[in-house]
Amino acid sequence: MCAQPVRQAPNSGAQLGLRLRLTGQRAVTRFFALIGDPFARLLCSPWRDDPYAHYAVLRAEGPVVRTRFGVHAVTTHALCEEVLRDRRFGVRDSRGDYADPTAAAVDLQLSLLEQDPPDHTRLRKLAAPAFRPRRMAQFRSRITEVADELLAETAGRREFDVVRDFATPLPVRVICELMGLPPLDAQRLAHHGRILSGALDGVQSGRQLRRMRESYAAMDALFEELVAQRRSSPGDDVVSDLVAAVDEDELTGRELVQLCTLLLVAGFETTVNLIANGTRALLDHPAQWEQLKADPSLAPAVVEETLRWDPPVQMTVRVAHEPVTLDGHRLPTDTPVILLLASAGRDPQAHRAPNTFDITRPETSDHLAFSSGIHYCLGAPLARIEGEIAFRSLATHLPDLNPHPARSPTPRPTTVIHGPKTLPTTT
Repeated sequence: MCAQPVRQAPNSGAQLGLRLRLTGQRAVTRFFALIGDPFARLLCSPWRDDPYAHYAVLRAEGPVVRTRFGVHAVTTHALCEEVLRDRRFGVRDSRGDYADPTAAAVDLQLSLLEQDPPDHTRLRKLAAPAFRPRRMAQFRSRITEVADELLAETAGRREFDVVRDFATPLPVRVICELMGLPPLDAQRLAHHGRILSGALDGVQSGRQLRRMRESYAAMDALFEELVAQRRSSPGDDVVSDLVAAVDEDELTGRELVQLCTLLLVAGFETTVNLIANGTRALLDHPAQWEQLKADPSLAPAVVEETLRWDPPVQMTVRVAHEPVTLDGHRLPTDTPVILLLASAGRDPQAHRAPNTFDITRPETSDHLAFSSGIHYCLGAPLARIEGEIAFRSLATHLPDLNPHPARSPTPRPTTVIHGPKTLPTTT
């Protein structure tokens, strides 16, 4: 059996201290947002629900902006890509700590997302076969089958929530099959995914901290059981491959559980928002929706334009591993830098008519939604296939899809992961 990660709750004094600190942080951020600070507004509702005007304000201040919080934000496409590819930056500081100081409160570990070389290189090599081209090609027909099944279940219904009824169960079922997981309740698994992906914003409250621990415990238990099954009865799936790596001392038991959790959560949570954001953009731009319905072969272009226009992952963090100068700003070792990936997607220096949603634009892959450099998203091929099939299926199966006339989309209460929590429509 692999070692189970231990996530011990802090004592009452530590819990109180954490709650007080979080309350103070929220109050300061809210104050700055109320007085119009564009970076603070990215972190607070209701401004973060449509953040692109605030990204524009930050871009106007320059490629690098020192925020009121003392951190530097990179706003342009060129400089975001430069930092992502620069080996002088990583995701941990010189002490080995992850950039988010509240992460330790929940023992936040998202495997290779939070590792620098050489551990990142080793873990990425072990995870890469899960997304090799041949395996992805084999899954294309299965993804189409799942999409068709889900949309067939909506036949005759007048109301259809894109997130609940399609964008969530599609990638959940696909990643479960890829990992060899038994059939699971999609909504329950999506619930854990939303909580764990919300951790990317940092711990915001004691209640959130408790829910994160509960979800981590549920995921740990799920993969403990699955690992035991695959050890006694290996299959042709990702978890079986990783169990073999543990037995060959290429991976520790703790790393296995963390890597499985990452593959599961990252394998569907961002894709949910890719499908939801793209569908919302199409319905908000009826001419584009009509173009896709007339020519479903435009579905791959819808994926790329959505990733530029309204990416599921809005920002990421890098830490300077040595003194670096960025656009005249001198950054000492261990300085964190926030890369505004969504701002890069609307940068007029990189994209023609950046505030126009256009599924026929020629530069269909020039975005940073999947990051760049050594942390480029391993699951990008799967996300692209799922998004392509999802948009093509919606256009062919539900050509009369329209925004709900009486119910508006509900936004997710997060900054890093961006998309609607509900997307009510009529058919």
